[in-house]
Amino acid sequence: MEVVQLLHMNGGNGDASYSNNSLLQRKVISITKPILKKATVDLYCAMNCPKTIVMADLGCSSGPNTLLVAATFIKMINEISLKMGHEPPEIQIHLNDLPGNDFNIVFLSLPKFLESLRKDVCHSNPSSPSCYFSGVAGSFYTRLFPSKSLHFVHSSYSLMWLSQVPELEETNKGNIYMSSTSPSSVIRAYYQQFQTDFSMFLKCRADEMVSGGRMVLTILGRRSDDPCSRECCYIWELLAMALNDMVYEGRIEESQMDSFNIPQYTPSPKEVKNEVEKEGSFLIDCLDVSEVTWDSSTNNNIIRPEECKESDIGGYNMAKCMRAVAEPLLVSHFGLSITKEVFLRYRKIIIKCMSKEETKLINVTISMTTKS
Repeated sequence: MEVVQLLHMNGGNGDASYSNNSLLQRKVISITKPILKKATVDLYCAMNCPKTIVMADLGCSSGPNTLLVAATFIKMINEISLKMGHEPPEIQIHLNDLPGNDFNIVFLSLPKFLESLRKDVCHSNPSSPSCYFSGVAGSFYTRLFPSKSLHFVHSSYSLMWLSQVPELEETNKGNIYMSSTSPSSVIRAYYQQFQTDFSMFLKCRADEMVSGGRMVLTILGRRSDDPCSRECCYIWELLAMALNDMVYEGRIEESQMDSFNIPQYTPSPKEVKNEVEKEGSFLIDCLDVSEVTWDSSTNNNIIRPEECKESDIGGYNMAKCMRAVAEPLLVSHFGLSITKEVFLRYRKIIIKCMSKEETKLINVTISMTTKS
């Protein structure tokens, strides 16, 4: 599977778009904002009244969340420069994602964003910072920027995606991701792919960042040492259930199911820490674990179908969130004709699951400084 070409969230502003179904990801950004703010302040203070600051947001996607981190970063730089009696620096923001990302919707939203930002910032500081935005299409597992050109790097809910589906020695029968029934060779292949990718990511950023630069990464992960833990694999197991039902009914070929695997790995804090220390270019300032419930995807403004009860709205919205994330991958492998049916079944399974048990996702956030 050519992940670089296929991996992107649903674009546009439609009912199934990522733009309209990313409240859960917004909640994660909100939870981790204190770590982002501290790293921003630490960077500015260490730079000693900089004239220019360059920041990159990697895996920015599209929709209302895309500029959320940039806004926080700009406001914090303005606030700390004002507090220290400095002229605000010029700020360059690079927004990066894979080529399939809907960059059009991002840049169409920029004028309104800049107008709102100007009002907020100018209210507290008439000498507000000049801000410049650019889009950078490409995989963050490769070099994206000139050497020693970045002061700050941020990424949220992107680094769990792998550069490719791991090369499997055995068939991951009945599964689309790691699970308790997966062969040990499958688990090993996923972990090795994560190690290769994350190490390459760190090496590329080390080349691109200045000495003393800051980087804050939030990755969908797990607390458990078990890579097949329900806290990280359950949401994909439920999608596999929907697909397996359709295989049983003859709607999907068994060989199609057997050859489909999600290019994702949800690491533990220990695994993240180990890779950072092994690569050796960064000092760890903070390693934090947080959680967000599946209910965080709930959007009360969405008009639900008549058959969807009030108590089911959380599951309905979580299914829409997952569709916005996973649909392009499913369409590329199974085709468009079965997609609607798959997600209708998936929604019913998620609703049933959420009615019976507490469901949550785990976030691993790491804040680092580039070594001298």
